[in-house]
Amino acid sequence: MTKRLCFLLLVCACFINAYAQNSPLKLWYTKPAAQWEETLPLGNGRLGMMPDGGVRHERITLNDITLWSGAPQDANNYNAYKRLPEIRQLLLEGKNDKAQDIINKDFICTGKGSEGANYGCFQTLGNLELSFSYKGADTAVKYQNYYRDLSVNNAIATTRFTVNGVKYKREYFTSFGTDADMIRLTADKPGQLNLRIEMNRPERATTATQGNELQMFGQLDNGIDGKGMQYIARVKAQLKGGTLSADAQSLNIKDATEVIIYLSAATDLKQPLYKQNSAKILAAAMKVPYATEKKLHIAKYQKLFNRLTLNLGADNMQGIPTDERLKKFHANPNADNGLPVLFYQYGRYLSISSTRVGLLPPNLQGLWANQIVTPWTGDYHLDINVQMNHWPLEVSNLSELNLPLAELVQGMVKNGEKTAKAYYNADGWVAHVITNIWGFTEPGEAASWGITKVGSGWLCDNLWQHYEFTNDKAYLRNIYPILKGAAQFYNSMLIHDPKTGWMVTSPSSSPENGFYVPGTDTHASICMGPTIDNQIIRELFNNVITATKDLGVDAQLRNELSAQLKKIPPTGVIAKDGRLMEWLEDYKELEPHHRCISHLYGLYPAPLITPESTPDLAEASKKTLEARGDDGPSFSIVYKMLWWARLHDGNRAYKLFNQFISPTLATFMNYGDGGGIYPNMLSAGPPFQIDGNFGGTAAIAEMLIQSHAGYIELLPAIPDIWKPSGEVKGIKARGNFTIDMRWKNGKITYYHITNPQNSKVKVKINGVIKTISTQKV
Repeated sequence: MTKRLCFLLLVCACFINAYAQNSPLKLWYTKPAAQWEETLPLGNGRLGMMPDGGVRHERITLNDITLWSGAPQDANNYNAYKRLPEIRQLLLEGKNDKAQDIINKDFICTGKGSEGANYGCFQTLGNLELSFSYKGADTAVKYQNYYRDLSVNNAIATTRFTVNGVKYKREYFTSFGTDADMIRLTADKPGQLNLRIEMNRPERATTATQGNELQMFGQLDNGIDGKGMQYIARVKAQLKGGTLSADAQSLNIKDATEVIIYLSAATDLKQPLYKQNSAKILAAAMKVPYATEKKLHIAKYQKLFNRLTLNLGADNMQGIPTDERLKKFHANPNADNGLPVLFYQYGRYLSISSTRVGLLPPNLQGLWANQIVTPWTGDYHLDINVQMNHWPLEVSNLSELNLPLAELVQGMVKNGEKTAKAYYNADGWVAHVITNIWGFTEPGEAASWGITKVGSGWLCDNLWQHYEFTNDKAYLRNIYPILKGAAQFYNSMLIHDPKTGWMVTSPSSSPENGFYVPGTDTHASICMGPTIDNQIIRELFNNVITATKDLGVDAQLRNELSAQLKKIPPTGVIAKDGRLMEWLEDYKELEPHHRCISHLYGLYPAPLITPESTPDLAEASKKTLEARGDDGPSFSIVYKMLWWARLHDGNRAYKLFNQFISPTLATFMNYGDGGGIYPNMLSAGPPFQIDGNFGGTAAIAEMLIQSHAGYIELLPAIPDIWKPSGEVKGIKARGNFTIDMRWKNGKITYYHITNPQNSKVKVKINGVIKTISTQKV
């Protein structure tokens, strides 16, 4: 071991000891996974694998976050803006359905949009297949003492069982050290490991061996000439005892006592030497002793994970397998305060595992997919999903994991400028509802959902939150052109509505709901100035104004936006029934229990509606939530958790958490009620969609701390079940404040707030707002 490596391990170990979790956090089971939604997700921000723990045969699903089909395209309709005057006139005349007909014909993207091969799809890398034989066992293989787990503390999975008196163990991790997948197989008696190693993929894959290295490689479809992204995966094995041989498409191991399997993979995304680099990674990983590599992996992972600890009281259900524990919690949530802690820390684990600075943000499935055609193409949906993926990061002390999203958005701007001109003849840049790694910004292929145009504004909220939490001026200078361009788009495309006198977006829609056109039986989605547009534009303009002041730039733009703020619709308008209006007019909604409640954007993530500053709008938000109901796909349920937390109703938020923890194995495509959670604690839309995990993580944090209303509030929405006692260390607030706190009987008994500068901050503690001086760190 080198001196440098020893020093790194020593430093990381000191860090770990100082911030160790109070108790082990793990998912565990007493049987192999019967379907993919029961396998355990491992990832290092680039590579992912999900072992199923099979005894006779094990399938390990492989992923690389950069593996996408498709290619850059220009799907703009450059004549679309010519139809804009007609569309707007029809909307002014109340002929929304007629306007929608034109949009479907001439105002959507060209080609097949997200359904086309050129748009592309996040895809599985394939499968690593391990086929075992056991001495003295028949094909059925009777095993005992089966156990498999995922350590959230260490980012390591294990499988253990006994066959014919021999104890077998498997250990898996995607190394944060040498950036390779590793699987260690052991038996407690010599010469008991016999297996065949293979790789496969449903399409566009060739497997072969070179010497004792197994390879799988291919090229995905780009929707143009079939010559899209290239990839390679390499597998080698080290043995103690026994023999290793290779045939044309597999590695074969006989009579070994220990086997370490190494897997390296890469794509040619921004990496022309991907083949050589993958070979170097594999060779480097095999040179490091396994025990050393494991320690380094844990140390690098825990450098992020151990920044925050959470304790909500007694955790007496650890001895119950996770699949059974989920069922018990759903039946009686008041009996297990440990499960919300596990879920929260699992969410942080998934964030660390599914993104890395310099790479890509987590997509709809994080980085874990087992299909070629992933649900909704496994892309980045911009009308809540990719934003929700990032909501827990700042408050949960994982701030730098927001940076890949900023990079992705930066790559959309030039395309978004073309889209702004093509459809609206407007300045700046715009993105609609979907994007991919190729920077797609055009409207989607159907007016009912594809014309929503606040994707770019909503992304700017995520980028702005990183600045709010960090106070990083260098970062603000970097993202300021993105914010400015988005604001310039909305500023230049607003039109005057003669009915209200306000400046509004036109055409637009409220994702993804529809309404009945007044006086008819027809319905439409296209409208003018939906509430979400007005809220996002108001927030964006205010943030850009603040940025111009903080950076000392663009005084003229600041004045323009300040003047425009007086002309756009207010944050919300209250309907006759007391609810917040979703549209500029009080239309009858098409789906009263629609999964999206987009017009509550001002309540969360924006700080425009609070119980203190806008009590009438907060009350209208409550009535809106009551009317929509608690059920829905998983992302919808956890979003409602967030809203109730912002409304300071911790018991209602906790009720929704229990609604979310509804065990399921369903994989059908769901747009309505019935979201839940799989045995591996990944969220079920269904199918698997990771935003439910991240949104739920953000909601638990929001129940413990809020900092959007001009002060830090401790325990703003704590449910009764958490009140007896609890503690959190390392949680974050806007202004780059780090907070430790303890409570008893719902009252703060200790708090400690630090900041890089000697700062003063307003804090609401036990119902009283006070100004305190923070300790410098």
